[in-house]
Amino acid sequence: MISIENLNVSYSHLQVLWDVSLHVSRGEIVTLIGSNGAGKSTLVSTVFGLNTSPTGRIELRGENILGLPTYEIVRRRLALVPEKRELFPRMTVRENLELGGYVRDDASTLEHVLELFPILREREDQNAGTLSGGEQQMLAIARCLVADPEMIVLDEPSLGLSPKLVHTVLGTVQRLNQEGLTILLVEQNVRRALEISHRAYVLESGRITRTGPASELLHDDQIREAYLGL
Repeated sequence: MISIENLNVSYSHLQVLWDVSLHVSRGEIVTLIGSNGAGKSTLVSTVFGLNTSPTGRIELRGENILGLPTYEIVRRRLALVPEKRELFPRMTVRENLELGGYVRDDASTLEHVLELFPILREREDQNAGTLSGGEQQMLAIARCLVADPEMIVLDEPSLGLSPKLVHTVLGTVQRLNQEGLTILLVEQNVRRALEISHRAYVLESGRITRTGPASELLHDDQIREAYLGL
């Protein structure tokens, strides 16, 4: 569904990504893991047109989207749940959701999303900034879904959440995939991410160093030592 080939990204004279290649097939959850500073957020921002000087190719269903403005990428049904959620705290839950659907303007999609997240329907007139951390993350995911994407990218969805809420949020991610959504998951909780994913890539110092079935990487001694503390 999406294929990234030989992607290079630099900031001024500092190169951050080096010949990065990865792909996500329709219906998969693919996890991208790596330590802080490995280049994960740079990769995500580049996919969504937020870096001005990348080279390589990013193909979505065979179309090169590298260089397209962000709103055109979202119109092609690829959407982002950003790191730190980036909600509008003084706007209501419903207003945040309506902004997420600006490229679709389809009330039925919004209503469907509220059915998927009953807690948000209960809180739809409440300001987003007053929600709990877990509820805010659910709102960030729901806002993304109002754009009716075929694929989403989640950037560190468990950041700042308790272990119980991490389990809830990543369980929701798995359920959405089971319902047909294709997902690229960038996640710091390596164990749980690998448990729910089909395949995974390891990004280190701006380069892809490992790839394979998630179940194999979960039991790989080097991965367990580097990322699971085992």
